[in-house]
Amino acid sequence: MAKKNENIVPLLPLRGLLVYPTMVLHLDVGRERSVQALEQAMMDDHLIFLTTQKEVSIDNPEEDDLYQMGTLTKVKQMLKLPNGTIRVLVEGLNRGEITKFHHEDDFYSVELNIYEDDESADAELQALMRTMLEYFEQYIKISKKISAETYSTVADIEEPGRLADIVASHLPMKLKDKQEILETLDVKERLNRVVEIILNEKEVLNLEKKIGQRVKKSMERTQKEYYLREQMKAIQKELGDKEGKTGEIAELTEKIEAAGMPESAQNTALKELDRYEKVPTSSAESAVIRNYLDWLISLPWSKETKDDLNIHKAEKILERDHYGLDKVKERVLEYLAVQQLTKSLKGPILCLAGPPGVGKTSLARSIADSMQRKFVRVSLGGVRDESEIRGHRRTYVGAMPGRIIQGIKKAGTNNPVFLLDEIDKMSNDFRGDPSSAMLEVLDPEQNYNFSDHYIEETFDLSKVMFIATANNLATIPGPLRDRMEIITIAGYTEQEKVHIAKDHLLPKQLKEHGLAKSQLQMKEDALEGIVRYYTREAGVRSLERQLASICRKTAKIIVSGDKKRVVITKSKLADFLGKPIFKHGLAEEENQIGVATGLAYTTVGGDTLQIEVSLSPGKGKLVLTGKLGDVMKESAQTAYSVVRSKAKELNLEADFHEKYDIHIHVPEGAVPKDGPSAGITITTALISALTNKPIRKEVGMTGEITLRGRVLPIGGLKEKTLSAHRAGLTTIILPKDNEKDIDDIPESVRNELKFILVSHIDEVLKNALEGASS
Repeated sequence: MAKKNENIVPLLPLRGLLVYPTMVLHLDVGRERSVQALEQAMMDDHLIFLTTQKEVSIDNPEEDDLYQMGTLTKVKQMLKLPNGTIRVLVEGLNRGEITKFHHEDDFYSVELNIYEDDESADAELQALMRTMLEYFEQYIKISKKISAETYSTVADIEEPGRLADIVASHLPMKLKDKQEILETLDVKERLNRVVEIILNEKEVLNLEKKIGQRVKKSMERTQKEYYLREQMKAIQKELGDKEGKTGEIAELTEKIEAAGMPESAQNTALKELDRYEKVPTSSAESAVIRNYLDWLISLPWSKETKDDLNIHKAEKILERDHYGLDKVKERVLEYLAVQQLTKSLKGPILCLAGPPGVGKTSLARSIADSMQRKFVRVSLGGVRDESEIRGHRRTYVGAMPGRIIQGIKKAGTNNPVFLLDEIDKMSNDFRGDPSSAMLEVLDPEQNYNFSDHYIEETFDLSKVMFIATANNLATIPGPLRDRMEIITIAGYTEQEKVHIAKDHLLPKQLKEHGLAKSQLQMKEDALEGIVRYYTREAGVRSLERQLASICRKTAKIIVSGDKKRVVITKSKLADFLGKPIFKHGLAEEENQIGVATGLAYTTVGGDTLQIEVSLSPGKGKLVLTGKLGDVMKESAQTAYSVVRSKAKELNLEADFHEKYDIHIHVPEGAVPKDGPSAGITITTALISALTNKPIRKEVGMTGEITLRGRVLPIGGLKEKTLSAHRAGLTTIILPKDNEKDIDDIPESVRNELKFILVSHIDEVLKNALEGASS
């Protein structure tokens, strides 16, 4: 390759185009610098240097934006077009390499090293030329995009360098590859490179032909739609695609890697993804696998919220949302304190047990709010199927994860406050026992690797704070109850209900009914009247309904224009709510013979119970009525035996049991009643009727009795005491062994009641019968 120096010539940058020596080509020139360079060339010797831009998008290229190697050309013809551009005809002369740039006023000019090919051809070059022409001929036959005349023209070229350039100009190469050919100065090396490119293009064309033939064979069996689908399939198969799922598979792979799964779960997901890729889209299994992958990806394997462990802030939130419930609030604050110190305490399993309407569910929501955790609630009432907890196996039609995993997905974090509402309402049948499945969920030693039948991979539930609610602990199986920390929420006192109504329920109802505070004013005695005479409940739901009723009537009065402001006092309650529904304490206005007041515990809180005994001449028949359960019937039999054993001591006739029929009745006969705690009440009522001594009206009692007259402890003392206070009783007789439970009773109630602790029936009689020394 010979080298020679030329004078300075104008520079014309090309975009997306390259000119080889000996090529004749039309160019459209529109950029101002290029036009100026072209006009300068026309004024000189018609020589201009063409080189290609590295980036097509650059409008005004500088030195570094251009390839150094280009082609020195001669402008053969120039024509101005109507749109302002100039069309020129150029002929490539020689390769040139820029040695220096000159910045003219409106264009660039360059100094060049010009390279001329050594066109002498030895035997090896002759062989290379023939090989290239042979391959080029084969390529033309396969391609059918280059005419046969082109080959005839090329075949007549005897100069090896020129032949390589001309053949390269006809091949569909990328601009970068064309530039590489231009920069290859050694003729032999250039020929070899062009031969290599021709062979590669031949292989691509053969592959296209092969795909076309495969599609054509498939097309013969069906119609055009099948042909198009098969063509797509054939192309994708050659590219390594399966069923056209490439984009979807890539997206799913990215999501799996970003989901933060444990290694075992990620391996399972990738394995299922591989199966999904191979299964046809039309197959039912494809939808099953895709649904499973979506569940795996959507679970918050490693997403968790940061706990706000500020105890003072949490205490303010709990106090804001709930009045009373000190024991529960204290337990939550203890948990936060330990969490702040250890940073690793496993989530506790709390069970809020109590009657309906006392705020168990809303308290759980406030706990989540105080900790800045997500809150999710799952209702377990009526759940009978184990699969509702652990999920269905994927082989079943319509299979899906259990409620635990569904709740975790809904929460979006792996450490929410998870409310298991109405856990005592779960049942079991032939489909399994969901309470047994719940054991794994609620055991801190097991739930770090909870396994759902649908997901199959273990999920860590140890960071979840589970809170269960229940009305009746007796219906919760022992092993499940053992895994939970029971926090009993009893009913509210009258004072607490008035406070809740004033600070929470009434403002809420005013807002819901569109009333301003100035439009409805309720005096405190009116709230007390609603609580005492229009509701009888442990919670505040009926109280809220009564307040809503007053708000509706007030809204009607204001809209009608009768008044602009309504003030509710106790005397006006009958106008808004009708006559009082309940009459607390009226039944005990006088001391009565054979009527004792017992205290009962129900699923809706405590209640007072009148036990009546009447005697009539007969043959000693004992009749029990009032829809009593078996345990309560046995308590009555025991009480009867105690009275008979104490007949002499009580100055009763020795044969009283043969002369009188005894009828024991508990009013509200349609309501089922059961339990042993009415033992001393039945005994007292029996002795009162037999001795004709009245029972003190202000006394309520509870306690189980034995045949020897001993008084045994009972449960639900707090609820029973609240009901006694609500009913207007002032003295409570209770077993001595229940003394420890008195501390659970609200102080405001304790201060208004007198507690008498007894261990034998004799002590009960001394304090319950009128005229007995106490």
